[in-house]
Amino acid sequence: MRWIWIDKFVSFNPGKSATAVKNVTLAEEHLHDLYPAFPIVPHSLIIEGMAQTAGILVGQARNFAEKVILAKIGKAKFSRLTRPGDTLSFSAEIEQLNENGASIRGLVRAGLDDSSPLVAEIELMFSHIDKNLAGLEFPEHNFVFTEQFTELLETYRLAAPIAI
Repeated sequence: MRWIWIDKFVSFNPGKSATAVKNVTLAEEHLHDLYPAFPIVPHSLIIEGMAQTAGILVGQARNFAEKVILAKIGKAKFSRLTRPGDTLSFSAEIEQLNENGASIRGLVRAGLDDSSPLVAEIELMFSHIDKNLAGLEFPEHNFVFTEQFTELLETYRLAAPIAI
C-alpha cells in the first residue's frame, strides 16, 4: 500500500501548476512519535506532500507515460511548525520540463490562500527513470502512478471540469 499525503487538489493547471491540500488531524498516529506531548508534522512529511503534488503535475504533463520519481531536494526552507488543526496547502509550479525530467518550485502554506502563513519553500527535481537509468530494467507498467494517485486527480476533474 502506498501512503498518500495529500487529500485533494484544489487547482490544477496542466503542465504548469497545481495546488493540493492536506488537513492535519490529531488522529494521525505519526504526529505523536517525534514529540509525544507536542504533536507536529515532521518536515520530511511536508516535503513528501509537495513531492506528491508536484509529481502528479509532472506526470500528467506527459499523460502519465513516464515513470516519474523524486531525484533531488534542491531546497527545503521551513518557516514555521505545522500542528493538528492546520490545513497545509501545497502549491507547485513547473520551472523546467523536458524528456529527462522536471524541476519545480513550491510553496507550502498553513491555510488556503496566498495570505496564509508560509510553512516552507521547496525546490524539487524529478527524473523520468526510463530515460535516465539506462541499463536498469523496470516493469513495463507505470508503478509510480497507481490508481490511488490518479484517483486524486480524477476527483478534481469531477469537481471542477477542465481540459486535461
